[in-house]
Amino acid sequence: MARRVAVTGMGIVSAIGNGIEAFRESLFAGRSGIGPLTAVGEGVVKFPNAAEVRGFDPLAHFEERLAAMLDRFTQFALVTAREAVRDSGLEFDEALRQRTAIVTGSCVGGQTTEDLGFRDYYAQGQSRFHPLTIPKTMANAGASYISMEFGITGPAWTVSTACSSANHAIGQAFWMVRNGQTDLAIAGGSEAPFSPGLLKAWEALRVVSPDTCRPFCRDRKGMILGEGAGALILEPLDAARARGARIYAELVGFGMSADAHHITQPSAAGCARAMAEAIRDAGAAAEAFQYINAHGTGTAANDPTETEAIRLLFAGHADRLAVSSTKSMHGHALGAAGALEAVATVMAVAAQTAPPTANFTEPDPACDLDVVPNRSRTLDIEFALSNSFAFGGLNAVLAFRRIA
Repeated sequence: MARRVAVTGMGIVSAIGNGIEAFRESLFAGRSGIGPLTAVGEGVVKFPNAAEVRGFDPLAHFEERLAAMLDRFTQFALVTAREAVRDSGLEFDEALRQRTAIVTGSCVGGQTTEDLGFRDYYAQGQSRFHPLTIPKTMANAGASYISMEFGITGPAWTVSTACSSANHAIGQAFWMVRNGQTDLAIAGGSEAPFSPGLLKAWEALRVVSPDTCRPFCRDRKGMILGEGAGALILEPLDAARARGARIYAELVGFGMSADAHHITQPSAAGCARAMAEAIRDAGAAAEAFQYINAHGTGTAANDPTETEAIRLLFAGHADRLAVSSTKSMHGHALGAAGALEAVATVMAVAAQTAPPTANFTEPDPACDLDVVPNRSRTLDIEFALSNSFAFGGLNAVLAFRRIA
């Protein structure tokens, strides 16, 4: 028998706040974390701004020896998992450790470590790499260190599906808890992509904005790269209630699709299919939904395609949906994007408030949705979707429900 699944803990590191309270305050205030790119020297890339995690001191979280063994993306993953477990009030015993899953998402893994190694080899002429280069760069490092941190011996793995990685991770963890394969899951995603080589590769794509991220605006100029991590604690609703846990929301559905269309250009039909699958999995009607946390990258291709997909699926109900892109504040964190946005969506459901699309200036007729411009809005939210649509046409959508 399928079990209902509760979200009982959250953790986050982001450009708009490190920790859930700081993130929540910035989210509903519409405060953007986009600012000057400091991770590389001035002039290294043509775009000047990014959504960087600021004020993150690894030595505030790890002993110096351990910090040196962890790439920045792994540090983020471990810090958010610690916060989520602490927030949930859980205490692990041996039985629970064996029945807990860890599923993380990451698009590029330890990019900072990899880029430094290649720089030293090719540019500096150094013939020897650091002996821990491989374990620092592997995309599953976050999942592995979370396992070791809590002594968790259940299933643990990492998903890499570009910008849908975290949503795929959370969705599969949700199914495992719902179907009784595990009794608990720590799920999310982590990314730290601000290394010179990867930034130059993004520059070559010509999709990064020269100023800021304005999703759904007529004058949008592209995405803004972000970094960070998010983690959710998922457990059976009955178990959460029995232990008196605080329950933020219920995770009720997960949908996936492949566009089979184009490596970088999204397909409205594919995006609509993933949303439809999440709604079907939730056992709800499309008309029951009030809010969508959009993929909303601010690029020329994504925003009108996502609008088309929403209208294709929801028809007339699309005019009654609030649809906002929180990437306008925390940037596009690639494989971690879905984790940041899942936290934002859970907060929206728990607070009955739709976060805004920040930096909004002028409506685009091709994006004719209620995008909650610039200011958050009190809203009766029973059901909400969180969309992730990745390069390669790999789509993953989560559905959340209010706890009565």
